[in-house]
Amino acid sequence: MVSYLIIEKVDVRAVNVPLEYPIHTAVGVVDTSPLVLVDIFTNSSSVGKAYLFGYSPAMLSSLKSVTEVLSKLIVGMKVEPFTVNKLLEERFQLLGYTGLLRMAGSGIDMALWDVLAKSAGLPLYKFLGGGARKIKSYDSHSMDGVSLAAQRAEASVEQGFRGIKTKIGYETLEEDLNVVLKLREVVGDNVDIMVDYNQSLTVPEAKKRIKVLEAEGIAWVEEPVSYFDDDACEKVRSASNVAIQIGENWLGTEQMIKSLRAEACDLSMPDVMKIGGVTGWLKASALCEAFAQPMSSHLFQEYSAHLLAVSPTAHWLERMDIAKAVVDSSLAFVDGDAVLSDEHGAGFVWKESEIEKYIV
Repeated sequence: MVSYLIIEKVDVRAVNVPLEYPIHTAVGVVDTSPLVLVDIFTNSSSVGKAYLFGYSPAMLSSLKSVTEVLSKLIVGMKVEPFTVNKLLEERFQLLGYTGLLRMAGSGIDMALWDVLAKSAGLPLYKFLGGGARKIKSYDSHSMDGVSLAAQRAEASVEQGFRGIKTKIGYETLEEDLNVVLKLREVVGDNVDIMVDYNQSLTVPEAKKRIKVLEAEGIAWVEEPVSYFDDDACEKVRSASNVAIQIGENWLGTEQMIKSLRAEACDLSMPDVMKIGGVTGWLKASALCEAFAQPMSSHLFQEYSAHLLAVSPTAHWLERMDIAKAVVDSSLAFVDGDAVLSDEHGAGFVWKESEIEKYIV
């Protein structure tokens, strides 16, 4: 048995895999899932695994290259995520440890925590000090139009989900409203409906549309205006009787704390890849507790379920399986709850035969 773990090698691969449903938004379409797969090999038999989501195939090569550059800096180091994170932040302080750098560093961080938990013989949530629990989950859909939105909502309710999110931001408010009304007709009064504008509105238009949607019992309105403009977000939030959700685009807790201080949102939704991996999530979780912010996840359900299990203000897990073409996960969804297994680490392995089909 080794006394401590040493990073011996990092493998980085890029794949572009199919999605069951293309992700239509008010600002563009994600037709496929461009992923960077990270494997960290150590002086033990355990291998740390994580993946990154590039959003666009055009960014896949760049994200892979940045991840490879950062990986070379950490070979030979101990598997100490906080130490590695500090090294990378300091190394790129003058350039700014953000953007693709932050995303790549987050993937490395996730894989480091995965291998630590595996080496301890524990699932990640137990390694982080959590106990077994069910995580309330919502099914996350896209800008599907009335007919497909209804079909997908009906299927979600049949699976037991008690929350459904749809993307809106159609050309007219009437179209937004028609989708929401149809969803309510399909799911009934006991299922939460969330809507996501993907930053597509101006402040006046956001106020106008949200005022109408308030009457339909919406659980939250996500990113109605630019997430980067805390002042705009606060103006919309203060005028709304519906909770405003932001956070998926915070690059590190440096951006998050600015938004919280500006009272830009009622609810927080960090993305584990952008907030700084597991290390960044733990910092974000402490901020959510300090600011009394309910905390939900964005994508990366395999990791997010473990992290919500140790988050004091845990709210909702987003179920959107962007990696299922190449990931075999032990995470299960039962009656709308994410149920963690006792598999070690983050609880997933690669589908190597599928990876070969989609390798870039």
